[in-house]
Amino acid sequence: MKSLLIFDLDGTLLNTIADMAVSTNYALNLCGFATHETDNYKFYIGNGINKLFERVLPEGEKTEDNILKVRQIFLDHYGTNNTNLTSPYSGISDLLKELQNRGFKLAVASNKYHAATQKLIQHYFPEIEFIAVFGHREGIPTKPNPRIVNDILSIAKVENNEVLYIGDSGVDMQTAQNAGVDACGVTWGFRPRAEMETFSPKYMVESASEILTIALQ
Repeated sequence: MKSLLIFDLDGTLLNTIADMAVSTNYALNLCGFATHETDNYKFYIGNGINKLFERVLPEGEKTEDNILKVRQIFLDHYGTNNTNLTSPYSGISDLLKELQNRGFKLAVASNKYHAATQKLIQHYFPEIEFIAVFGHREGIPTKPNPRIVNDILSIAKVENNEVLYIGDSGVDMQTAQNAGVDACGVTWGFRPRAEMETFSPKYMVESASEILTIALQ
């Protein structure tokens, strides 16, 4: 049986894609750059916001100055509009409550910037007592570097074989692999199943309730 479950945020706990797209397109438009369809953002996000802006800027415009300019406008807009269209995936709230009631330790490890990660978790899951909620912190490498998972393990004081890492992308599966913990891919998120399977996760699930079954094994 597992004792600690670590969840990715975007595409795993919350469907954040619409709000991310609106705020990024808002910033791009103000800077005079072309915008993108919402579904395209499923492949733009996942590696931190600087990488997001690098991906959405036109060829020849992916400069540090442009990235920083778009980033600042995005942060101002997203900071006050990041719950307009976002919602938990089906069954997630009930899953977290059940896991907490059964005594599992819960944590969040995201490449979303730290302030937004903490705000969204508090807004959508205020009744859940996560032992750690980490987004991307300045000076700390982003996933798939295992640092974020290792920091959570230090807080939880558990062995690697007691941990289940849950995410929706190849980056998440690789993060679990790099940290030496079991990975569980979810099929309801932003990235295709085949991308996750490239990294041979131990588990793949199609519904939130399956995660409880795995945790209890």
